[in-house]
Amino acid sequence: MADSKPKQDYTLYVYHTRYSSWGSRVTLVLAYFQIPCTIKFCALNDPGPAKPARSTGGLLPVLQMDSEDEDSMIGDSLAICEFLAEQNPELHLWPKDVKLRAKARAAAAQMHSGFSEIRNTYATNFLGKYTGKIPVTEAAAKEIRKMVELWNNARAGTKKRLQELGEEDDGFLFGRFSIADAFFWPVLWRFRSYRLPLTAISEDGLKWIAKMWNDPVMKLQAQEYFRQAQDPLTRVDKYEDIFKGNPDVEYCQFTEDWTFDPTEV
Repeated sequence: MADSKPKQDYTLYVYHTRYSSWGSRVTLVLAYFQIPCTIKFCALNDPGPAKPARSTGGLLPVLQMDSEDEDSMIGDSLAICEFLAEQNPELHLWPKDVKLRAKARAAAAQMHSGFSEIRNTYATNFLGKYTGKIPVTEAAAKEIRKMVELWNNARAGTKKRLQELGEEDDGFLFGRFSIADAFFWPVLWRFRSYRLPLTAISEDGLKWIAKMWNDPVMKLQAQEYFRQAQDPLTRVDKYEDIFKGNPDVEYCQFTEDWTFDPTEV
C-alpha cells in the first residue's frame, strides 16, 4: 500500500540564527526531528522586510508549505512548530502523554509571549560574552526567578508523571525532547552570555541545562552560528556590546570550544 502522507516541500525563511531567537527555535525543531526543509537565510540588518514576510506581518521566520505556492506562508515560530507537529504526528514533537503535552504547550506559550524584560534587556547573541557587573533590574531578576522556577517545576512534575506511567525519562523538560525545549534554547544563550543568576536551580534543572548544551544536535546548531559569524555581512552592530560605555562591563565572544561547566553556576 502506498504511503498516504503527502510529500513535504517546506522552505524556511529565517534571519541569521546567531542573533534570531525566533528563528533558532524553528531550525532546532527541524534539525532535531530531521524534518526535511530548505532553509534560506535573510539579513537581519536589512532595513526593508524580507519578501517572504510581507504577507505575514513583515517578520521572520516564515515557513512556505509548498515551494510552488507563494500563498502557503506561515508566520510566527509557535504557529510554524504547531504546523510541523500536526503534519508529523509520528515524530511526537510534543509529549505523547496528554498531561505532559498540556504542560509543555503551556511552558512554550509562556516563553513565546512572556518574559519581556529578559528579552528586551538582554539581546540575543549566541557568540556574545559579558563579564563584570552586568546590570540586572528588579523586573529582570523577578523574571529570572520565575523562569528558573518554571524549569524546576517542569522537571519535578515530569519525573513524577513518567514514574506513574512507568516510562523512561530522557531528561528534557518534559521527558523526551520537544518543542518546549526548543523554545527555551535561545534563553539559555542569554543566561550564558550575560551570566544571569541560576542560584535557585534544582539539581534536575541543572542536569537539563547540561543536557541541552551537550546534546549533539544543539552542538551542531552552535557550529552553524559560528559559521555564520565568519561572514561579516551577518554582523548586526546593535546586538554587539550592548553595554558599551559602561566601565563595569567587559565584552568579548565565546570560542567554539566552550563547554558548559555546572560547577560554575
